[in-house]
Amino acid sequence: MSLRTKLLLIFMLTVAASVTVVAYGVTHYTRAAFEEMDAQRTEALVAQFQKEFAQRGEEVVHQVENIANAEITLRMALDLARSNADQSLYVHDGTGAAQDHGLDFVQFVNSDGTLISSAQFPSRVGYKNEWVIANKNWRDSHAFLTKEELPDSVALSLTVVRTLPVGDKNFYIIGGRRLDQNFLASLVLPAGMRTLLYQNLEPDFAPAQLTDAGGAVPQADRYASLIEQSKKQPQRPVISTINWSTDPASAETFHAIPLTGRDDELLGILLVGSSRRELVLLTQRIGWIAASVGAGALLIALVLIWWFSARITHPVEELAVAAREVASGRWDARIDVRTYDEVGQLATAFNDMTRTLGVQKERLLQTERVAAWRELARKLAHELRNPLFPLQITVENLQRARKLDHEQFMEVFTESTATLKTELANLNSIVARFSDFSKMPAPRFERMNVNESLHEALRLFDAQFNEVGKPAITRELFLKEGLPEIDGDPELLHRAFQNVVLNALDAMPAGGTLTLRTSELDGKVHVEIADTGNGLTPEESARLFTPYYTTKPQGTGLGLAIVQSVVSDHHGTVSISSEEGRGTTIRIDLPQRQADRTETPHNEVVIAKSEPTTPSTLAAASD
Repeated sequence: MSLRTKLLLIFMLTVAASVTVVAYGVTHYTRAAFEEMDAQRTEALVAQFQKEFAQRGEEVVHQVENIANAEITLRMALDLARSNADQSLYVHDGTGAAQDHGLDFVQFVNSDGTLISSAQFPSRVGYKNEWVIANKNWRDSHAFLTKEELPDSVALSLTVVRTLPVGDKNFYIIGGRRLDQNFLASLVLPAGMRTLLYQNLEPDFAPAQLTDAGGAVPQADRYASLIEQSKKQPQRPVISTINWSTDPASAETFHAIPLTGRDDELLGILLVGSSRRELVLLTQRIGWIAASVGAGALLIALVLIWWFSARITHPVEELAVAAREVASGRWDARIDVRTYDEVGQLATAFNDMTRTLGVQKERLLQTERVAAWRELARKLAHELRNPLFPLQITVENLQRARKLDHEQFMEVFTESTATLKTELANLNSIVARFSDFSKMPAPRFERMNVNESLHEALRLFDAQFNEVGKPAITRELFLKEGLPEIDGDPELLHRAFQNVVLNALDAMPAGGTLTLRTSELDGKVHVEIADTGNGLTPEESARLFTPYYTTKPQGTGLGLAIVQSVVSDHHGTVSISSEEGRGTTIRIDLPQRQADRTETPHNEVVIAKSEPTTPSTLAAASD
């Protein structure tokens, strides 16, 4: 994956993550704000209910006190205080009092708890109301919730009790108003909210006891779990959400508020419902807005990031190209410096480095040339000194032979001329070898197969492999099938392979195994030629490719130097690994393609060489 792609992915992921986090944050905090607002609205509604409840209670208190303070009530209490009073005379007074004072429930109770009159349940007259006489003074009591039994049902009542003292006895007036759908209808509700009242008058959940401002509640069974949970926790409100359909916008959140009586008995449950439609629609709208904004942001970010990453990576790509050029030998590669930031400083440093390397390379080449010519002069002097000494002796013998007689002179002359011819021929051979080495031709590249070139090189030594009377040398070939062709000079590489094979054979006078192996990796063809001879010391291995260095008595020291020159001209590398007593391995790496090749008029490929092969380059290649 390229640097530009990595930067693009990083920036895109960063933008996407940022948009996601922002959208999530907005949605989360919006939901929290809505929940808080909903809780505030619910609290306001509960406060309104409690206010209405208290106000209704005050109204009931006022009306009950009016009844207690009425003259007719006082006369009734005085009359009933007599021992022989006829209670049946006042059976219908409760109904009249209820109608006169706008109350739903009115009862008169004598000092012994006997019910004298009941507006809501006349047939209960004569029964005892023990709970009323348990409290001797109801003067300062507030309205409270009670369960009122009716002839055909049970109802909730906001009840007030007042005491009318008559001598040493008390007369009790009980008045109340029904807590039902009319009470719920009187509440002013915000949009999206509603109230329901469940009258807890039966042990189990009864759908008929659940009403709202309009009367019966549809799908009342859906509230059963909420009601039952509220019954189990009557001391605190219970919150639950009911999903009416698969549409999330249809859901409602209900706060169940317990309504207790005088003895903390759970008599009713007020359900305050808040629609979640606004929250769901708002959340969906935020989601769509976030998606639209995110898509737009990603599109804009993609364009900006592509431009920004290209601006960052383009100088780096130029630097990589220039570095490859330097690696291929072009030491004058330069990068245009367009900025003065870190990338510009890197380009400047690279240009300074290549400039310094170019200067150092030139100095090194000059030093190598001088060293190579010195080494060449030393070798040439060494080679020429051997035949010159016999020539000098021969000339001196001829000079001394002038004093001899003719017959002896002719004998010395014949022998001396033969010696002169031999040594002159030796001098000519030495000069010819130097001339041939200095005239290494430039490679003429064409498509060739390395395996075929190795087979041809081995074919020249078939007689040596099969020679009778000499230790046997075994050939082992591990040549990769389908080895890709390379750009090479078949004649020069054949000569190089031939020299390496010949050296390997000469290293195994007592017989052994010659192994040839080829492979391909990273755009290069690898060749290994190994023998099982005596091997070389580290010092011998280090100097093996030096021109005119040889470990053989009759060697010229040019065979492996020629190999290195040919491989170097093919922009390849040659190396040696050897261990005394274990044999030697020569490794040659050749590129499959020559980067700077040009086509010849005869459809041949040649390399545009920067320098001709000279003693200095050969010496440099042998280091």
